[in-house]
Amino acid sequence: MPDRSFLDWPFFEPRHRALAEQLDEFARRELAGLGHGVTDDAALDAACREIVRRLGAAGHLNPCCVPEPQGRFDVRALALSREVLGRHEGLFDFCFAMQGLGTGPISLFGNAWQRHRYLPPVRRGEHIAAFALSEPQAGSDVGAIAATARRDGEHWVLEGTKTWISNGGLADHYVVFARSGEAGGAKGLSAFIVDAATPGLEIAARIPLIAPHPLATLQFRNCRVPATALIGQPGEGFKIAMATLDVFRTTVGAAALGFARRALDEAVKRAHGREVFGKPLAEHQLTQARIAEMALQVDAAALLVYRAAWVKDVQGRRVTREAAMAKLYATEAAQSVIDAAVQLFGGMGVVSGMPVESLYREIRALRIYEGTSEIQKLVIGGAVLGERA
Repeated sequence: MPDRSFLDWPFFEPRHRALAEQLDEFARRELAGLGHGVTDDAALDAACREIVRRLGAAGHLNPCCVPEPQGRFDVRALALSREVLGRHEGLFDFCFAMQGLGTGPISLFGNAWQRHRYLPPVRRGEHIAAFALSEPQAGSDVGAIAATARRDGEHWVLEGTKTWISNGGLADHYVVFARSGEAGGAKGLSAFIVDAATPGLEIAARIPLIAPHPLATLQFRNCRVPATALIGQPGEGFKIAMATLDVFRTTVGAAALGFARRALDEAVKRAHGREVFGKPLAEHQLTQARIAEMALQVDAAALLVYRAAWVKDVQGRRVTREAAMAKLYATEAAQSVIDAAVQLFGGMGVVSGMPVESLYREIRALRIYEGTSEIQKLVIGGAVLGERA
């Protein structure tokens, strides 16, 4: 890791510093090249399975990503892991994070049988998990979910469509949120574990992205799951989803931070190695000013990300405001830093396969998923106004 100075900040304990060093070396030694440049679905799925397998076999999904039974999330470890992996390759971060997000509701609210049945194979990297919340007309507005769950004896019957589902078509199980009817809006949702092979669950379409990741639209038609598939109690789906996102939203900012650090590293190397008008770019004041702005944005993002993670871990309270600030600033700042890096590279910055070009495609989605930048502003504004009312 080129810049390790932030690991000396008081947010971290010795185990976090050791994790960052070990994971950085592991990614360099064991993951390098996996998935880079793949575009077709079969090759992408194979790369994702291999990345997950290697992460699990090396123990990097346990315990921070998929805690042991009765354990709890170490959000600082999660964030550090996403930053380190994201700096190496966006797909590494994606594969790691989805193992946690796709099992987060089970880790936080699942009963003993559910934890025993679903968490160990995901933790070992043998199974792949997915989180199915969004719908064609329900993204930021979770209360608009239209998929339904109807109780029928010892089963629940799911009907409806889910879209923008990461690991769609690849996952071994999905945590699916559907309207079970206890109340209107967000209060009438429940969460279910649906095995990928369940009759009535179909992969309606794969969704191609500018930065290839496995995403799909899911269709549920008379999809019957046993009563034991319900996570928590009927009507607790919104609480389960928000508690899970309360853990993982901060780490989206950490992934963006990893992208930004890589872009800054690449820009610094370019500034020292490229001559313009008879001297290195690094000796031009415009370049120095641009690098200063990038470094400032990186450090400010890191402070917000690890503040939120520290508060969650150490104070043990909800961090809706802090996580929204971290996610909003880190993703927006990373977009700015990466754009500046592309500009410093000139024509080479838009050549397919160049690191800064790949980062430019990777970062854009982070300003949208797990709550758009606009939604984060509403969350922050509402929290600040509420605190000072």
